[in-house]
Amino acid sequence: MSATSVVVLGCGYVGLELCRQLGATGDSGGREYDVTGVRRSEEGLAAVEATGARAVEADVTDPNSLAAVPDADVVVFAASSGGRGADAARRVFVEGLENAVDEFAARDDPPERLLYTSSTGVYGDHGGDWVDEDTPLDPTTEKTRVLAEAERAAREGAADHDIDGTVVRFAGLYGPERYRLERYVEGPVTQGYLNMVHRDDAAGVLRFAIEESLEFDTLLAVDDEPVEKWAFADWLADECGVGRPEKRTKEERLEADDLSAAAERRILTSKRCSNARLRELGYEFAFPTFREGYRAAVDAYRADHA
Repeated sequence: MSATSVVVLGCGYVGLELCRQLGATGDSGGREYDVTGVRRSEEGLAAVEATGARAVEADVTDPNSLAAVPDADVVVFAASSGGRGADAARRVFVEGLENAVDEFAARDDPPERLLYTSSTGVYGDHGGDWVDEDTPLDPTTEKTRVLAEAERAAREGAADHDIDGTVVRFAGLYGPERYRLERYVEGPVTQGYLNMVHRDDAAGVLRFAIEESLEFDTLLAVDDEPVEKWAFADWLADECGVGRPEKRTKEERLEADDLSAAAERRILTSKRCSNARLRELGYEFAFPTFREGYRAAVDAYRADHA
């Protein structure tokens, strides 16, 4: 059986883990993967090579550079705009995605599939109600509107070239180097729901989508248990052996009048994301809830403060 070739455009926090997982395990059917990770800098290329994947320097915002990237059976678009504003997001997520689709579709051996990594931010506010893959989108910021536009490009633009496009919406990412434990242990903590997925499971869902022939064009990557921030903070404090942090209601935080418009919208946005479809498809989480996912961070905290 020949190896399935996978190109990961944007090998950052999740992309690097995906390269590690594909290179380390193959899949349950005995299939192996030939993985290429794409980054924009020499430092980034070294990080890709450390996973065992082939490293190629290219930038999705520079269409000419993409010629250096090899052909692939599956292209994973996991590029980041670096936390910058809506204009930067559009250059990467919309224009960069269109560049990638045009480049690979024009080849003699185009990919069969495209996976695009999006965000649960595209749902907007649902007053704490549950959302899933079939919930209509209502993005409330310029950046999340860009993400919703990019989702359409991933599905429709890919389909125009006979490439199957799948959107994977990530909840809040956490894991090594991104636990941000002190934020919740030290407080103050503003009320609201947290929808989370561990980095290893975010990459695992992408791996699962590559392995399986899915009939859905959208997957929600979130763990089993959305949690209220106050309850999460109290659990962390108890596990770390420290006093529970100060709490603030949304109204109290907004009254401080020191928030940007985007920060205010984040506080007022509330939803719980369901992973029922992912579970029904058979994905098995390495970290089903925050309790398992934060264990390493809690143990490290207790060791540092012993």
